[in-house]
Amino acid sequence: MNSRALLGVLALVVLGLLIWELRWVLLILFGAVVLAVALDVPVTLLRRRLPLNRPAALALVVVTLGLVGWKVSELLLPELVQQANEFTQLVPVLLRRLGELAGQFRGLQNLEELLLDPERWERLQPLGSQLLGVAGSTANTTIQMLLMGLLAVLLALDPRSHQRLLIAACPRFCRPGLERLLHDCRQAVGGWLGGMTISALVVFALTWAGLALLQVPLALLSALVCGLLTFVPTIGPTAASLLPLAVALLISPAKLVQVLILRLLLQNFEAFVLTPLLLRRTVNLLPTVALMAQLSLGALLGLPGVLLALPLVVVLQVICQRVLVEQVMDRWSQPGG
Repeated sequence: MNSRALLGVLALVVLGLLIWELRWVLLILFGAVVLAVALDVPVTLLRRRLPLNRPAALALVVVTLGLVGWKVSELLLPELVQQANEFTQLVPVLLRRLGELAGQFRGLQNLEELLLDPERWERLQPLGSQLLGVAGSTANTTIQMLLMGLLAVLLALDPRSHQRLLIAACPRFCRPGLERLLHDCRQAVGGWLGGMTISALVVFALTWAGLALLQVPLALLSALVCGLLTFVPTIGPTAASLLPLAVALLISPAKLVQVLILRLLLQNFEAFVLTPLLLRRTVNLLPTVALMAQLSLGALLGLPGVLLALPLVVVLQVICQRVLVEQVMDRWSQPGG
């Protein structure tokens, strides 16, 4: 290995270590970019219909989102708080119910003892006290979210200047291709965010209506969890179904079956009809790719990695298609040909 190759390997190692040390900063920056794209979509639509400059359009969008969020929280938050309190009161009842069901099956008596033995729960109290220490990181998380929001507003306020800065840092011969690539990434992320937002709202509304018709308690809380976890495909809908199923179990096995059928119908409708229809013009991720990305980034970065895994994969999929496939693989001629 000559000195130039060795220097290149060392540079890559140093770059990798630097990226790892700055992973949280880069994660906040990428989250800000995703939020900026989410803001840019309504800003662009608004400027096409009204004679507004970008700062005025962005201010109008932010104020509108704030007012809508305030009104929605004013309508739904009291009921959500009430249902959350009811759920905490139902947890011991649910544990007893699970213990009773486990005792009816051979080989699950140990599970019944674990769920119903008060001494075991008392032993877990120190662990619960330690977990309360996690609340100390709430301030740090709040600061990170505020920084992310501030960066997103600044990026959405003048995206072209940031784009020109990034393009100027590249060699002249690749600037046109990079400009097209950035445009394609923005379109893909914007389309994905718009499609997933509509899908989450539809899932929320249908789940709320279905659980209300089935007269299942905590319908609003369960529907909200199902709608939010729609943004975490593959894992999210399955995990979201646990809450309404647990509440239905407290009523009767027949109600449990009804809720299970409802969630299966909604999950299949969202996965195979609604989401493909909404994302037909943008990047539609394979379930295996989405799951592996969530598992990998979740193991490396925790919950923030899981939440930002899919938009990152959307960007990487566009980059692979435009660079690796079109610029490298499609132009790779056969040796001797």
